[in-house]
Amino acid sequence: MNRTDSFTRYVASFVDELVRSGVEKVVISPGSRSTPLAILMAEHPKLTCYINVDERSAGFFALGIAKAGQKPVALLCTSGTAVANYYPAVVEAHYARVPLLVLTADRPHELRDVGAPQAIDQIHMYGHYAKWFVDLAIPEEQPAMLRYARTVAARAVGTALTSPAGVVHLNFPLREPLVPNLNLANLWSKQDNRDTYVHIAATSPVLSDNQLDTIVQLAEGASAGLIVCGEHHVPGFLEHVQRLSEHLKFPVLADPLSQLRAGDHNKQGIIESYNTILADSVLVEALKPDVVIRFGAMPVSKPLTLLLKNNPDIMQIVVDQGGGFRDPTLNAAYMITCDETIFCERLLGKVSKREASPYYDKWVQCNELYRGMIDSLVEQMTEMFEGKIVRELQKLLPDQSTLIVGNSMPIRDVDTFFSQTTKDITILANRGASGIDGVVSTALGASVDAPKRTFLLIGDLSFYHDLNGLLAAKMNNLDLTIILINNDGGGIFSFLPQSKEEKHFETLYGTPIGLDFSKVVDMYNGFYEKVESWEEMRTLFRSIESRKGLNVIEVPTDRKNRVNIHREMLDCVSQEIRKVLKQ
Repeated sequence: MNRTDSFTRYVASFVDELVRSGVEKVVISPGSRSTPLAILMAEHPKLTCYINVDERSAGFFALGIAKAGQKPVALLCTSGTAVANYYPAVVEAHYARVPLLVLTADRPHELRDVGAPQAIDQIHMYGHYAKWFVDLAIPEEQPAMLRYARTVAARAVGTALTSPAGVVHLNFPLREPLVPNLNLANLWSKQDNRDTYVHIAATSPVLSDNQLDTIVQLAEGASAGLIVCGEHHVPGFLEHVQRLSEHLKFPVLADPLSQLRAGDHNKQGIIESYNTILADSVLVEALKPDVVIRFGAMPVSKPLTLLLKNNPDIMQIVVDQGGGFRDPTLNAAYMITCDETIFCERLLGKVSKREASPYYDKWVQCNELYRGMIDSLVEQMTEMFEGKIVRELQKLLPDQSTLIVGNSMPIRDVDTFFSQTTKDITILANRGASGIDGVVSTALGASVDAPKRTFLLIGDLSFYHDLNGLLAAKMNNLDLTIILINNDGGGIFSFLPQSKEEKHFETLYGTPIGLDFSKVVDMYNGFYEKVESWEEMRTLFRSIESRKGLNVIEVPTDRKNRVNIHREMLDCVSQEIRKVLKQ
């Protein structure tokens, strides 16, 4: 058999096994060296291909698809710096535990380190950010090599999905000629009758009886217990953690990415206002817990992090199926590697049901006071203020929608101002590395299969960082509505100590860019409108509710005034809560 047929069969075996192992989508960045993989992926009848010419955008686009679907997505590029441009998305996928298969074409071994064009050192390119790396063998058609190709594919998918989910990097050295033979008979045939060549079974770690007894004693002995939930995507967990909260009478401090604030589930004991409450030193003393059970990633809230960091006497129990050390406070007393849902079930079965305590009632009362006061203060506001944008957006978002939130100030505003709702709203963000790059592409990736309408709340600098990402909407006919908060610069720095250095602040941190975004939206065939009032925002939002394609609503705000408005509003709320609690 000639060499073209030989490498065709080898690569086809790999691609087919990816599909048999559960991969349904691949994002391809065009290039020459990756031709065998790209053509055979496009040819496979059960694989959907998306083309994204900018590798950095492509990486985040694939990440968005995988994040929203919680399924592995393949990402393919040619050799050279194309591989390096995937790096930011790989880092985010690693820390956010998103299953991503990065497939990189490479020069064959004889053309490495000899000055060949578009050849860089791709071996272990992503370092420890990849759970597994393989520099594959040169394609051959021998029974053992076809089994090898299928084994690598199945193992790659299984490894990417095994908790904690993450990145697998497969590097393919390929010799010319590079165009496969699509007329080869039985292109997707296998040598055996197995559905998948090797099945990687997922396992769920459980708690031993002795460990469980220790946690039971701590929970039953706590007079002031809390449950803290960060970003989490395990099916069924919401109901279990809510039942545990009600059983223990431990309030749940719910990060917006925990998915506990929105939906028709029981929200008794769910607290969303903790970020503001814990920013008040008096209220911190009144509401300090003695035991905390924490699930998921560390929440966005800095006041919560400081509470746990500054009080090592708080007994922290961190539960993580992936076995990671998710404790930036460095004060955790117990690191529990256990399936979070099973942990809740077993604890529910052993701990006696408790009556509401004064501590529990205080948290519920504080939360209700906060919600009522913020509603009243926001309602009276006429200025275009970021906190009210979140509040208005929450009212305007349809049921069955997905909201992607940009980093820097947008995610913090959502943490502070997004309240409980019965609407089915899924909130996603790139909080693994918390960068402002790639957010547009992530949102468009998340919109690919969304049964819900998809929206993106993003700041102007983050939007600028990923303008290339808008091409994916045009090329793939995707629907995304972007609410662009434009305060002409880096708003978050106004809240940080750097803001006191007035001489260099605007140049180094404020970084106004003064761009007219309408032109770039027009370039990608999108709809653009700027709103200057709340009524304009509501009217426009409703008018485009069913409009397909790319929609951008720009909301200008005043970066210089927002810090004072934000602090005055939340100080007012804290003072009123103190009065009611008599603190």
